[in-house]
Order: sequence, then structure tokens, then C-alpha cells
Amino acid sequence: MQDLKDWLGRTETLNDHIAVAPVQALAATLDVDAPGAALPPLWHWLFFTPKARAAEIGPDGHPRRGGFLPPVALPRRMWAGGRLEWHAPLYVGDAATRTSRIVAVDEKQGRSGDLVFVTVRHEISGPHGLALTEEHDIVYRGAAPGPQPGAAAPANAAFTREIVPDPVLLFRYSALTFNGHRIHYDRSYATEVEGYPGLVVHGPLIATLLMDLARRERPALLPRRFSFKAVHPVFDIHPFAVCGREEAPGRLALWARDHEGRLAMQATLETR
Repeated sequence: MQDLKDWLGRTETLNDHIAVAPVQALAATLDVDAPGAALPPLWHWLFFTPKARAAEIGPDGHPRRGGFLPPVALPRRMWAGGRLEWHAPLYVGDAATRTSRIVAVDEKQGRSGDLVFVTVRHEISGPHGLALTEEHDIVYRGAAPGPQPGAAAPANAAFTREIVPDPVLLFRYSALTFNGHRIHYDRSYATEVEGYPGLVVHGPLIATLLMDLARRERPALLPRRFSFKAVHPVFDIHPFAVCGREEAPGRLALWARDHEGRLAMQATLETR
């Protein structure tokens, strides 16, 4: 762990162009109309994607350990959650810059063994200045989780949408975010090597579907802050639901519920 702590404060700066093609492709993937000039919230995950060369890819499809992220020895890596705050819009056609810094590396004990959490803070700027700040939590773990009872999802949803996470949806989202992690599209790897019952639905995809649900219910909403936490995995072998309700003026509680009623992701959205 002391060696991993040496990565604290490490920074990386990437430049990208908010191109129209991936935006249109994500709209098609989500089965929604293509957006206008402003980039919808959370669609910035289409950009600043990892560009590791083929020779640098590990057996799980992720880039090999080291480089910007610390070389955690635990074999499995997943997106655990995040916190975002919007400052100014990004528009299709903008040139944008993302500066990233590792702000935390923490070791914890979970029910299945050792866990290491790495938190990366991103600042994304466009022609109008700082557009978005984000803290992104990555969890590294050992063995794949066995059957877990999980907490029950809230039963007081005011609006709900069922999602059928077929392999085409997962493959297209992986392709759009240049995510090579094989648990999302390689069924034999996901089930035989990592021990999951099916393909794993991406955490960022679930968060995007929660935000999409909120925007369907409140088309004019302008996000201010959004936080989300992955609680239990969901797989392509069963439908799941995205749910929400208004907790207070300008504040929505959002969550994903698996086919057995377990809480899969919980989130809070604050609007302007």
C-alpha cells in the first residue's frame, strides 16, 4: 500500500473534441432523439477514453496496471461510483481539456476479501471555462462476488422504466466508451474466468440511464450535482428497472432495482 500511495497527486491532461458522431451513436444506443447543441449530462464519458495500444492490454481487456493509475495487484477492477458538479455547458463541436489527479488510494476489507479504492478527480474545461468537476471511484478486488442477498430497493418510486440489457446494448456502450473490459461483452470470459452469471452491465451505463430517466420526467432540468454509488451488479440475463422520485424541490432520488427487487445503484440529482 505504501508503494501505491506514491501515486497520490499524480496528474494527467488529455485533450479531445466533442464530436457529433459519438453523440449521435449514443442517442441511437439509448433509443432517444439526438440532442441539440448542448452535450447531455454524463455523455462526457464518450470522450477522453483510454487509448492503450493492443500490446498494453491485460487479460481482462483493461490496460495493464501502472502508468497514470497505480499498479494495484488485485485482479478485478470496476467503477464503484462518483460525484459530479456542472459549472458551464459543453457543446458539440467544442475543444475540451480534462485534467485528472489521483486524490485518494485506500485499502479496505469487504465480505469477499481485500479491496483497494482509488479516487480520481477530473476537471473538464471547454471554450467557456470550467464545465465539469468529477470524482471517480474505482474499486479493485480479488475474487468475484458470490451470491449476495443485497439490500432491498426503495418501494416508493414515483416513476419507473424497465431496461432490458441485451448484449447489443452492452457491446455498443463498450465500443462508444472504448471500454475493452471483457466482462461486458465476452460471455465465456465473464462466466468462466470471473465467475459472473452473465455479462455485467456497466456502472456508467446504469448511471446514464438514471439520468436519462430524470430527463424524461423533467425535460427542462438543468443538473447541478449528481452522485451515484454501485451497490449490487446487474447482468444481461434479466431486466432491471431505473426508478426515481422527487425528495424536495430541485432534488431527485434515483435508483436501479434488479429483477429480484435488490438495490443495484443509488443516486441523488440536484438541479438548478
